Amino acid sequence: QVQLVESGGKLVQAGDSLRLSCAASGRNFIWYTTAWFRQAPGKEREFVAANRWSGHGMTAYADSLEGRFTIFRDIANNTVHLQMNNLKPEDTAVYYCAAKRTQDRDRDHRQYEYWGQGTQVTVSS
Repeated sequence: QVQLVESGGKLVQAGDSLRLSCAASGRNFIWYTTAWFRQAPGKEREFVAANRWSGHGMTAYADSLEGRFTIFRDIANNTVHLQMNNLKPEDTAVYYCAAKRTQDRDRDHRQYEYWGQGTQVTVSS
């Protein structure tokens, strides 16, 4: 069993940077694929970024992000971060951390077994 707790969401201005964190508990978390998704009001849940377990070290990002976001792990503290730079109003959403044991279909939210409660990010123009 894995539990995920996100933090770091807040109100920021366009152009600002923000780092979200996802603290994980549970055995063997290092072997899980972790990801960030987001959901804006009235929209479907959207893939943001994924990071496979440390041995592979593969990452994937939504094309729409234009290189502004970075996902990375703090293995010692069992934490996954999402560094977001040059934020835009369209980045406003609830951001969710997710984890799964498989190593494929990382962009499909239906593949993820574990989810955090979400953290709100609001970007004002």
